[in-house]
Amino acid sequence: MFPRSAVSSFRLALFAGAALCGTAGWGGVSAQTPHKARPWMEASRTPAQRAELLISAMTLDEKLGLLQGDTVLDGNGTGVNPCVGHISGLPRLGLPALCMGDGPAGVGNGMVGVTQFPAPLMTASTWDAGLMREFGAALGREHAAKGRNVVLAPTINIIRTPKWGRIAETLSEDPYLTAIGGTAITAGIQAQGVLATPKHFAANNQEWLRLGDAPAYEAIDARVSERALNEIYFPAFEAVVRRAGAGSVMCAYNRFNGTYACENKAALDRLRGWGFDGFVVSDWYFAHRSTVASVKAGMDISMPGGPSPFGFAEFYGPPLRKALAKGEVTGGDIDTLLRHILTPMFRLGVIDRPVKGDANAQARSPAHLALSQRIAEEGSVLLRNQGGVLPLGPGLARVAIIGDDAGEHVQTTERYGGFVKNDEIKPMAPLAAIRAALPENVQVDYAPGTLGIAPLPAIPASALRDLTANYYASPDFSGKPALTRAEATIDYEQAGTKELGSIFSARWRGTLVPPVSGTYRFSLNGGGEIRLRIDGREVAYTPKQNFRLTTHGTIALEAGKPVSFELDYSTAPTLSPPELRVGWQAPDARLIADAVAAAAKADVAVVFVADHVSEGADRTDLRLPGDQDALIEAVAKANPRTVVVMHTAGPVLMPWRDKVAGIIAGWYPGEVAAPAIARLLTGAANPSGKLTVTFPADEVHGPADGSARYPGKGTRADYSEGLLVGYRWYDAKGLTPLYPFGFGLSYTNFGFSGIKTTRRGDGWQVRAQVRNLGARAGAEVAQLYLAMPAAAGEPPRQLKGFARVDLAPGEAREVSFALNRRDLSVWDDKAHTWKVPAGTMRVFVGNSSRDLPLSANLSR
Repeated sequence: MFPRSAVSSFRLALFAGAALCGTAGWGGVSAQTPHKARPWMEASRTPAQRAELLISAMTLDEKLGLLQGDTVLDGNGTGVNPCVGHISGLPRLGLPALCMGDGPAGVGNGMVGVTQFPAPLMTASTWDAGLMREFGAALGREHAAKGRNVVLAPTINIIRTPKWGRIAETLSEDPYLTAIGGTAITAGIQAQGVLATPKHFAANNQEWLRLGDAPAYEAIDARVSERALNEIYFPAFEAVVRRAGAGSVMCAYNRFNGTYACENKAALDRLRGWGFDGFVVSDWYFAHRSTVASVKAGMDISMPGGPSPFGFAEFYGPPLRKALAKGEVTGGDIDTLLRHILTPMFRLGVIDRPVKGDANAQARSPAHLALSQRIAEEGSVLLRNQGGVLPLGPGLARVAIIGDDAGEHVQTTERYGGFVKNDEIKPMAPLAAIRAALPENVQVDYAPGTLGIAPLPAIPASALRDLTANYYASPDFSGKPALTRAEATIDYEQAGTKELGSIFSARWRGTLVPPVSGTYRFSLNGGGEIRLRIDGREVAYTPKQNFRLTTHGTIALEAGKPVSFELDYSTAPTLSPPELRVGWQAPDARLIADAVAAAAKADVAVVFVADHVSEGADRTDLRLPGDQDALIEAVAKANPRTVVVMHTAGPVLMPWRDKVAGIIAGWYPGEVAAPAIARLLTGAANPSGKLTVTFPADEVHGPADGSARYPGKGTRADYSEGLLVGYRWYDAKGLTPLYPFGFGLSYTNFGFSGIKTTRRGDGWQVRAQVRNLGARAGAEVAQLYLAMPAAAGEPPRQLKGFARVDLAPGEAREVSFALNRRDLSVWDDKAHTWKVPAGTMRVFVGNSSRDLPLSANLSR
C-alpha cells in the first residue's frame, strides 16, 4: 500500500482513521454486562460459534458497515490518528473497531514514539527463525501500543527480480525460506493479541504498472503456470495460514492469469482450502475492482473505503447494497464475509481483550532498540575479506572513512511504504560510531567524496537557454499542447499549472551550456515518469512510479559547448503531488580528490555507499546511484586495503569488486545502523548473515530480465521462467552469479562432515556435523538442498532446511533436518495435487547454494 506522506497535500482521507483507538473508542463490553445477554461473549464457545451468534444479532446496516473502511480525515479533528484503515466497532454488541496500520519494519505512516527496525530482508538474512519471531513480537507490541489491532505485515512476496522496488520489505527469492520467516513473524505479531496481515496475495513481484496508468489504471497481469504458483508463489502464504494461523491476508493490486487478485476466486478458494478462517482485505483503493465478483470470490473488506480520489468508484458500500437488493448478492454471501472477519477476532482475542493503546503512546523501548541492533549485526553479510582486512584490529594507526552515507545522511530505511520515517528519528552517523569503537590512538579521517543519493541542487537558469515547456492535458503527450510557455529552469514545488490538474504531461526543450568541462551529475526527483536526454543521450530515467523518488545519471560535457536539453514528464501514475526537480552537480574534482588523499594516507579505507529504493517504483538498473562506483574505484586505486559497506535495498552490481579487499552488505539496517556496523568492522561482533537473494553478475542473464518476463509487454508479464526463480535459474543455466544464494563469510571458518540419512515414515531425517575450525566464536548456517530425480522436471537443487548454530572455537555440533512427504513432492498440473516423483533423490549440505561439500542419496 502507500503512505500518508505521499498524498498529504491532497488532503485526502487516505491514511487517517475515524477516531483515536484508545479504550474509550473501542466499545468494549462492560464488566457488568452479563454474557447471557451476549452469548457470543462466552469464551467456552468456539470462535466459529461465537461469530455465528454475533452475526445473528446484527442489523443489515451493521453488517454492511463491517465490509468497508470508514476512514476519515485527522481522527475527527484530533490531529493524531494511528489508523491507516479503520472499521468502526459496534458498541451495542461489544465489537471493537478494527484499526489497521503499516508496516513490515515498524509502526509506519508517520507515527512517532516507535522503533525504526531494519528492513525485513535484513531480518531474513539472519536465517534465524527465533530472531524473526522476536522481531514479529516486538512489531506486534508497538502496533498495539499505538492503538492498532491489525498489523499490515509481513510482506512475503517472492523476489523474482532484484529490480523490484519492494525488495527490502520482503524476505527472499526462495519459497522455503520465505515460508519459515513469514510464519515466524506472523506468529510473533499475533502472540500480542493483534492480527497479522501477510501480503500481497498473490504473484505480486514488481512495481511497474502495479496500479496501471491513468486514465484506465489497468494493472499488470502476471501469467503464471499452476505449477509455479504452487511451488514458488503460494507456499509462504500456505505456511502462514497452516502454521501461524494468520488472521487476515491482503490481496494484491495486480492481476494474475487474467483476473484481479482481489476477485480471483480460484486463488482465494485455495487460500480457504489451506484452512484460512480469517478475512481478505484489499490493498488500498486500486486493488478492489468490482462488487459482485469480489463478494463471490471472498474478498471481505474493502479499504480504505469510499470513492477513490484517483477516479475509481467504490464497490462495497452503496453499490453492495444495490447488488443485494437486485439479488446479485445474497444475504448468505454477506454473512460468509462476516464470518471471515469475526472468527479470527474471537480466535486471537481481539474482541475479548481489546488493545488499550493510544496514538500518543511511547512504544519504543531499550529492549526493542537492542533487538534492532542485534538484527542489524546478525543480518549484515560479509561478502569479501581478502587478506584478513577485517576486522580492524591492533596495529592500525590511521583509518579513512569515506562517503556521504558515512555521515548524518546514512541510509537506514525506505522513505515510502510502511517504513518508519519521521523527524524524531535521527540515526547516529557511522563515522561517529566507528571513532568511538576504535582505540583513541587510531587517527580517523573523513572525506565525503560524493554528494550521495539525495536530489541535487536545481540546474541554474544561467546554464539553460531558450527553454520552452509544452504542457498537455493528458498523461501521454496526446493532443495539442494546452499550454506553451518559456521557462527559466525546472524546479517546481507544484509542477505544471492549476488549470491542468494533477494528471498531465509536459515536454521541455532547450539548450544546456556547461560552464566547465568534465563529468556532470544529474538527478531527477518527482513522481510519475521522467526522462532526461542531453546531447541526444538518455542520461537519467525515472520509471513509472507512484511516489516522489530520485534517480541519478552522469555525462561528460565540454565547457561552453551548447548541447540539446530534452525532458519528458508524465504525472501518471503518481500518487504524490506533481512535483518535479531536475538537479545537477557541475564537475568538482575536489570531492573525490580529498577522498583519495585520505585513503592514500590510511592503513585501511572504509567507503560507505547507498541507494534509495522504495515502494512505488522498480529500479531501472542495479548500479549504485550517482558517482559512487567512480568513488570506490578511485579510493581502491589509492589504497587496495579498501572496505566497502553497502546500505542498499538489495543486490547491486560491483564493477570494482576485485579491486577492493572487503565488502559488507549492510542493507537498510534501521536506526541503530551506526553502532551495529562499528561493532562488525572492529570485530566486537562476528558477521554471520547469509544472502537470501542472489547477487547477479550482470543485468542480462537473470531469470526475469527478458522484456516479456519483466517488466512485461503492454500490461502482461509472462512468468515463462517457471520454477527457475533466483538461484534455481543460475543453477539450471550453469551461470556463475556475483554472489550465490545462501552465501556469507565470517571472521572464523567452519567445516562440515558426517552426513547421515534415516528413513522416518514418509520422510527422512538428515544429520551432519558442523565444526568451528577457527580461533573466534561465530555462527554458521548449515543449509540442506534437495535434488529431485531428473524426470521430475525440477530445478537442480532446492532449499529444504537450514539450521543456525553458534560455535566456540573448535566446537562441533550435530544439526538435524526433517524432510516430510511434502518436501519430497512436486505439483502435478494434471492431477492438481502434490505427488512424490519416482526415482532416487539426493541431499546436499553446506553453507551456500554453491558450497555443498556433503551429499547422500535418499534410496527407497
